[in-house]
Amino acid sequence: MTGIRLTAPRPGWAVDADVVVIGSGVAGLTVALRCAAAGARVTVVTKARLDAGSTRWAQGGIAAALGEGDTPEQHLDDTLVAGAGLCSEEAVRTLVTEGPEAVRRLIATGACFDTDAGTGEILLTREGGHHRNRIAHAGGDATGAEISRALVEAVRAAGIETIEHALVLDLLKDAEGRAAGVSLHVMGEGQHDGVGAVRARSVVLATGGMGQVFSATTNPAVSTGDGVALALRAGAQVSDLEFVQFHPTVLWLGPDAEGQQPLVSEAVRGEGAHLVDADGHRFMVGAHELAELAPRDIVAKGIMRRMQEKGAEHMYLDARHFGAQKWEQRFPTILAACRSHGIDPVTQLVPVAPAAHYASGGVRTDLHGRTTVPGLYACGEVACTGVHGANRLASNSLLEGLVFAERIADHIGDHIGGRTDARLPGAPQPAPAAESAVQGTELRLVAPEARTAIQRAMTRGAGVLRSAESLTRTAAELARIRDGVDKAVVPGTEAWETTNLLLVSQVLVEAALRREETRGCHWREDHPDRDDEHSRRHLLLALRPDRTLAVSATATAAFPPVTPAAASEENTVSTSEDRPLHQIGRPGQEAAEATAGGCGDACGCAGEEFGEDTLECGLDPELAALLVASGLDPLQVEDIAHLAIEEDLDGGVDVTSVATIAEDAVATGDFTAREAGTIAGLRVAEAILSVVATDEFEVERHVADGDRVEAGQKLLTVRTRTRDLLTAERSMLNLLCRLSGIATATRAWADALEGTGAAVRDTRKTTVGLRALEKYAVRCGGGVNHRMSLSDAALVKDNHVVAAGGVAEAFRAVRREFPGLPIEVEVDRIDQIEPVLAEGADLIMLDNFTPEQTREAVELVAGRAKLESSGRLTLANARAYAGTGVDYLAVGGLTHSSPILDIGLDLREESA
Repeated sequence: MTGIRLTAPRPGWAVDADVVVIGSGVAGLTVALRCAAAGARVTVVTKARLDAGSTRWAQGGIAAALGEGDTPEQHLDDTLVAGAGLCSEEAVRTLVTEGPEAVRRLIATGACFDTDAGTGEILLTREGGHHRNRIAHAGGDATGAEISRALVEAVRAAGIETIEHALVLDLLKDAEGRAAGVSLHVMGEGQHDGVGAVRARSVVLATGGMGQVFSATTNPAVSTGDGVALALRAGAQVSDLEFVQFHPTVLWLGPDAEGQQPLVSEAVRGEGAHLVDADGHRFMVGAHELAELAPRDIVAKGIMRRMQEKGAEHMYLDARHFGAQKWEQRFPTILAACRSHGIDPVTQLVPVAPAAHYASGGVRTDLHGRTTVPGLYACGEVACTGVHGANRLASNSLLEGLVFAERIADHIGDHIGGRTDARLPGAPQPAPAAESAVQGTELRLVAPEARTAIQRAMTRGAGVLRSAESLTRTAAELARIRDGVDKAVVPGTEAWETTNLLLVSQVLVEAALRREETRGCHWREDHPDRDDEHSRRHLLLALRPDRTLAVSATATAAFPPVTPAAASEENTVSTSEDRPLHQIGRPGQEAAEATAGGCGDACGCAGEEFGEDTLECGLDPELAALLVASGLDPLQVEDIAHLAIEEDLDGGVDVTSVATIAEDAVATGDFTAREAGTIAGLRVAEAILSVVATDEFEVERHVADGDRVEAGQKLLTVRTRTRDLLTAERSMLNLLCRLSGIATATRAWADALEGTGAAVRDTRKTTVGLRALEKYAVRCGGGVNHRMSLSDAALVKDNHVVAAGGVAEAFRAVRREFPGLPIEVEVDRIDQIEPVLAEGADLIMLDNFTPEQTREAVELVAGRAKLESSGRLTLANARAYAGTGVDYLAVGGLTHSSPILDIGLDLREESA
């Protein structure tokens, strides 16, 4: 599998595992412990010592609805407000509902939180953005250190293999593009020396943040964005990188201070400290209902504005009223840090200023931590789950790492039960260590001395305050660094880290340039207002193998889940033209207008208009490719739309709607699932509406094709003329219900087979004229497609055998007539297999074999051909067949007789 990789020596050693976890913070160690408990062989790779990740620096605590009177719903409300309109409510609800029990499990693991001496109850405090006391803390202000201690001890007690002092370089992939491990470099103090590899079926990124992109940060030196950079080079989608949270109260050490800066926890304000200027004025009072406890973006902006007004380099935190005892007991770590720099907060004001703290964006994942690269997971600060939106709520980070780490481990663990050995089903077989790491084109390395230039450029132009001018200037500076790369840079830790920093910086700046509004922790001086009408979307970015950057956008509610095998433009409403990475944001280059792409060479259409968005034929790339594969024009959807409406109207008009509805009446309609299922066909429904619409219409997609939905969940909201919407309603629902029914049925089979190595696939038992769309629906449900037509491949069945005089004779006849086509052969007895194999069959269909016969066939074939089971298959016995080692289960009923998914239209009429 080709791609982009760092310039590095070939691996000289390798180890095997079921799961490799990159990172040793709360997220990584939780995944490791839970996977190991499920029986997986786990290897943890960490850049420094096992206990030196970002978690140990977390001071304030972990947020969860543990206190009397508090509820997950209240926690959800506070999180959504802090996220400034870009949170995924589904992701947040997952966080807050599963959070309390996850914290209790953490306590059971050995983490000791501060408790009331009398009652033994966990002590809870408040931080910015929280309306309740829900922050559990440990050691006063050493919560992260305590959590890290407990998890590290548990990992060591469990005997989990660890590789310390190791910088992960690149993702290894198998021939199908699935994660197969990582290459890494051990920096002289670990178990191995030099560059090596860990081969594993599941790779979990838990590498923390990228705060070292900026000159001054609260992040440790190891936070150089390695995980995001690795994911980008692997082709994974990243999202929301423009939302970098600057902690408002970082100890100010002077104008030239660089590197990791001491954090003054938000919990200090939660306990009653005040923000003041040099005159002692509390400038946050009146600026927000919560004053100093407003969400972090608001407090950081308040401090910056006051600094500008006063011409000052910092503001002050006043906690002198705490007294010595409270400082020593509640905030001993912060007290020691301040005193080490000559400041005594017991008697003095503490100088503070914002500094880079937390990345709300990262590698895009679904609710199980899956990225857009199959087999690659991400959790913790490196991931973008949709929880944080445009701004993280204080102390949600440890909880997010904990909750989604458990979900990843459970997802992986579901697939390792019942194994006869320690290898995950389908895991790559051992191979020479160097074999997997030499794939793809090399990315030239950046000299280590460029690190400071990158950080200073980012701080000047992409820090707390941003504008088109500052961001364009920053992009130009980064481009000059990129253009000045010397091919002679020697591979090594510093060069790899600096190269990662530059890649992440360039992508971050590109995202910040495109978000022309102020939202959350993204502050554009030239666009000071929030723009919900045009900008309430997530920016999705992916690096292609040719080093061009694909930039697209998706509606907020449609953010998770991600279909792991999806293309980078999946679920998008706009896509830029591709540009070489080193040219991004150069002076004189205008940011591309949102002219969405995605069909690529498979389509070639000029573009059809759907509401306010222009899409190339309005189709997902996969659907367009399927249409081409079926020999149809990609605009067949438009043709189907016309046929559907023509059949409904029969040359006339919708007499009921015309008679009862005023011509200029406008309505908003919600297409809503009446039952749980998997969605397919949203773009098809929109195409039908586009045929009927007599005026412009607006569409808001709440989910994407392939998403699972619950009963009552909105799928699509349309605002248009009422007559048009009701005229199109039945045709839209006919196809949407039909395709979603197929996707739902397929999903049930895919779930039943998950982790076995077998895939469910369709047949040619499809509805006349709808084959391509029905097969697309199968893909949305997690299945794969068989032949589109009789001419795609030869399939020798029983009647062909009779006509030809034998199965081998039929095979040879096809080979003579069509030498270039793949040949599939159906057999119904074991003794027919060996002759077919001898002829060179590509796939053998086992018709009506029992599971025992199928297992015998698998052992006989031994990988010399693909095997497919057909006949006798039910959901009840699907896993028994899949467990034999067969490659496919063919289910004709998916497209032939799947029930529809019940979907309805709920109308909200408005005035014209």
